[in-house]
Amino acid sequence: MSTYTTGEIAKICGVSIRTIQYYDTKNILKPYSFSEGGRRLYNEQDIQTLNLICLFKSIGLSLSKIKEILEDKEKEALIILIMNEQLKSLKNEEKELKNKIKTINVIKDSIKNKNAIPVNSINDIEKIMNNTKNIKNTHKKMLFVGIVMDIIEIFTLVLGITKGIWLPFIIGMFIVLILGILITNMYYKNSAYICSKCQHIFKPKLKTFIFSKHTPKTRKLTCSKCGYNGYFAEIYDDKK
Repeated sequence: MSTYTTGEIAKICGVSIRTIQYYDTKNILKPYSFSEGGRRLYNEQDIQTLNLICLFKSIGLSLSKIKEILEDKEKEALIILIMNEQLKSLKNEEKELKNKIKTINVIKDSIKNKNAIPVNSINDIEKIMNNTKNIKNTHKKMLFVGIVMDIIEIFTLVLGITKGIWLPFIIGMFIVLILGILITNMYYKNSAYICSKCQHIFKPKLKTFIFSKHTPKTRKLTCSKCGYNGYFAEIYDDKK
């Protein structure tokens, strides 16, 4: 039977000599025997055990859990049980990590939008996330109604040109006008703007809202508090 010194088994398994010695002191990996000079000696089974320890360490198991597995007579059943527990724990960590990534992206977007909402606490972050979700829902509704309006316009216009029937087009334009008024009113009610200079949140007059220059996320306005004129970040109006 082949035997290996501490340095040899450490090299084979890709760990340090100190690690082997540490596992010995913790009674996790005891040497197979000792040489005449008192050097630790390990065999093939010890190499398998050490590889198993390294595997368990790589997935986050504690040394106490690893020792429990190695000492148990029903190793396979215990390994499956502990693996299931570890998998559940890792999934929870994955969920937390995704939430942290989402939070980081929210903060980044807030900064890009000229600090639409000051981020000073967890409550502020939750507020930003809810605000972003609500304003996105408003935009989705607008997009849906806009598509419906386009379909009505195109269909009735084609019908008028090809068939010479213009009554559906007239009725369709009336419906489009009504939908346009309703969706504009909804958009106006759901939107507010925050001054990038003084952080004041306000709602402009309807006429200003309609005719001001804007982008998908900002609108050029004059702050009702400090008088600053510029592009202000659009947020969801939760005070309406």
